[in-house]
Amino acid sequence: MPILGDTIAAVSTPPGRGGVGIIRISGPSALEIAKKFVSTRPLLSPRCAYLSRMTDVAGDVVDEVLLTWYEAPRSYTGQDVVELSCHGSPVILAHALERAVACGARLAEPGEFTFRAFMHGRLDLPQAEAVRDLIDSTTLYQAKVAASQKQGALSNRLAPLKSQLVDVISLLEAGIDFAEDDVSVASGIEITERLQKILDGVEKLAQSFSWGKLVRDGFTLAIAGPPNAGKSSLFNTLLGRERAIVTPVPGTTRDTVSETVDLEGIPVQLVDTAGIRQTDDGIEILGIKRSYEAAADADVTLGVIDASIPLDKPAIWQQGLEGTACVLMVANKCDLEEAAVPEGYLAVSAKTGRGIAELRQAVLRALNPGGDRTESGFVTSLRQRNLLDETAQMLRKAIAATAAGIPHEMILLDLYGALIPLDAISGATTADDILGKIFTTFCIGK
Repeated sequence: MPILGDTIAAVSTPPGRGGVGIIRISGPSALEIAKKFVSTRPLLSPRCAYLSRMTDVAGDVVDEVLLTWYEAPRSYTGQDVVELSCHGSPVILAHALERAVACGARLAEPGEFTFRAFMHGRLDLPQAEAVRDLIDSTTLYQAKVAASQKQGALSNRLAPLKSQLVDVISLLEAGIDFAEDDVSVASGIEITERLQKILDGVEKLAQSFSWGKLVRDGFTLAIAGPPNAGKSSLFNTLLGRERAIVTPVPGTTRDTVSETVDLEGIPVQLVDTAGIRQTDDGIEILGIKRSYEAAADADVTLGVIDASIPLDKPAIWQQGLEGTACVLMVANKCDLEEAAVPEGYLAVSAKTGRGIAELRQAVLRALNPGGDRTESGFVTSLRQRNLLDETAQMLRKAIAATAAGIPHEMILLDLYGALIPLDAISGATTADDILGKIFTTFCIGK
């Protein structure tokens, strides 16, 4: 694990040129180190920006910078923090970082600033993980969710459940400690009801992972079907621009075409595929093979047909999709007079946009059957979901033990077993190797 007592430095802005680049220094000697290569006022007030001059070893001015000092503990990391806002030249930023290291700082490890914020109580672990999600967000909805999580939305949902569990533990402990004083303990029915209420809350929170995973990771959506069903047109409509070539000639698409699209705020890898049919054309056969591969790899596949053509049963193109994770059948060209939508198919028109909004919602329902789409306070990592599952399992054991009349001393073992995973979600009992794995996924400088 990183050492907390030394002073670290890093470039906190992305690589490349820009108007402004920021060097961040954190640790007990942050201000002292900054003053060794930045000429500024002798006395500085915390949280104020000062126009200063950064110099090289010879004392020559390299850049005019803004120096801001955040005094501990009122800083991001909970330590003294100095931020130098330089002009965003890679040469200037590299020089500033070299000078900071030469004056006593060391290069920060990935995620070390946020790790220090966690260790000094500025963030709990779900909030720290939300910082990473906020940096990695590719849609505005993802950013809003991560910002809400960083403000403690998940922690706020978790805290009452943990508090209720501690209350039950305290009740049973009191009954054991003061048994000779006839301290009244709740009946088995009351204990069961209280534990069941906690279990319901834990299970509901764990179930929110189906939506949280979608929001955080996105998914892949493939479009497959026979030639000339309008797959490329539907691809362009969902994408919002003309990306795939569309012609009246069947078999225009010979290879997969993929683009990333924002679907209700969730990043989606959208894949258009070659039309599937019987053919002797070697190139088209390769394209059809890739179509099946794309459908097999996708989280959801849209099986698209031309609604104006009678549906053959069984359709040749459908045979290769058997075993695919999730297939939604779509009847395109439903705007045509001769269109007939088979039962179980979603009616859409890539030309007019009819049914496209309903198609988007159907895709999301297929991936998130529970329908939990709350803006905040849901589980976004497998680590959190697995810990909630552990808590739920121990609570079920405690409820069964209570119903069987097992002594409270034994039930407490299960309840403490349920409490430990909840503590691990917030980081109160998380092992060092888990912390290291989490924070090393951050970028350097954050």
